[in-house]
Amino acid sequence: MASTTAAGQPTGNWMKNSPAYQTLLVFLLALNFGIVFFDRQALNALMPFVEPELQLSQTQIGLLASGLSFSWAIAAFFVGRLSDSLGKRKLLLVIATIAFSLCSFLSGIATSFVFLFAARLLMGAAEGGVMPISHAMVASEVDPKRRGLAQGVAQNLGSNLLGSFLAPVVLVAFATAFSWREAFYLAAVPGLLSAALIWFMLEEPEKPAETAEEEKAGSGNYFADVAAALQVRNMWICVVVGVLMVAHFVTTWAFMPLYLTEVKGYDPSTMSWIMGSLGIAAAIYSFTIAGLSDVIGRKPVMVWLPLLAVLGPLGAMYYEGGAFGLAAIFFVGWAVNGVFPIFMATIPSETFKPVHHATVLGLAMGSCEVLGGVFGPIIGGALNDTFGMDSFLWLLIGLSIVSGFVAMGLKETAPAVLARKGLVAETV
Repeated sequence: MASTTAAGQPTGNWMKNSPAYQTLLVFLLALNFGIVFFDRQALNALMPFVEPELQLSQTQIGLLASGLSFSWAIAAFFVGRLSDSLGKRKLLLVIATIAFSLCSFLSGIATSFVFLFAARLLMGAAEGGVMPISHAMVASEVDPKRRGLAQGVAQNLGSNLLGSFLAPVVLVAFATAFSWREAFYLAAVPGLLSAALIWFMLEEPEKPAETAEEEKAGSGNYFADVAAALQVRNMWICVVVGVLMVAHFVTTWAFMPLYLTEVKGYDPSTMSWIMGSLGIAAAIYSFTIAGLSDVIGRKPVMVWLPLLAVLGPLGAMYYEGGAFGLAAIFFVGWAVNGVFPIFMATIPSETFKPVHHATVLGLAMGSCEVLGGVFGPIIGGALNDTFGMDSFLWLLIGLSIVSGFVAMGLKETAPAVLARKGLVAETV
């Protein structure tokens, strides 16, 4: 790790807060979160292999996705708060990265639903704090004019190239050649390398200075601070939309691979490429949608893209052509993935002062996971067991439509848009 001066500036090749360092920061955080999602998506991609061996029901499949989301949410709440209090964001990020890498091995040795469920709970607990800390680092280190783009890349580019594209393609091929257990072992390795890169190449961000007025206003009680944050309109709207859209995301990945193989009749390899199209789409949208929101505003993309997302489930139900055509439909409908960093990070970080960033980002992400990520796949699995395998698709359509209408209540926060209107951004 490069040495630093008394002023906190590195004496090595990277000048802290320079464009080069900001680019390095965003790249490494994007890579790290991509590895997080590679591990998270592994079970979804491998479910056609895991389901028959462990004899899982649709409800149990939903519970596996929900369990990880639940522990992920708890970690997002409290690790974000801890990083605000300690000011040791890089250290906590490295510890979390090593922990989730080790947890991936446990999934590979699971012999029952209960064992696998416990392994996913542990993995979620290790992974949940990664993104709140990463977004707080981006918010404090990157020029605010590029905040939307930077947070979009940090959250979506790596996670979708590695987690949503490479995970289904590579792991399904590996499981076909060897077994699904060896595929889990493979998924565990990259995180250890990522932890080393972050430790040696990034600097610990300076803890934001808290004014006497802010210190007096803070309750010192996490739950009281959360309650106060939820009284801010943009915050509760981001939480509501986040709950709905995370439910949409987790439910899609929990059941779509099985739907494509068992209902639409695709072989596992073809399924993996169709699902991989979601990763390519989301990787592209990670910077195009986030960058677009820097120019036209956060609110327009938050309203229209959830409504566009109905194309995916409608295509899955009614499109009868080849795999390429279905992948193209998924590609267009998955543009909604580009708004995830906006409601999870960009709008909250533009609404609240820097000293509270990791806390409010943990609130945004934790709420989304604990409500949407937990209950979405449970409801989807129960509907599938009761009414048939296409029931979760109707759930996805409803989630998308409601999200778009709720987002209409947002107040614009994009600095460029406010500047054009002669307004000044206000933080709480």
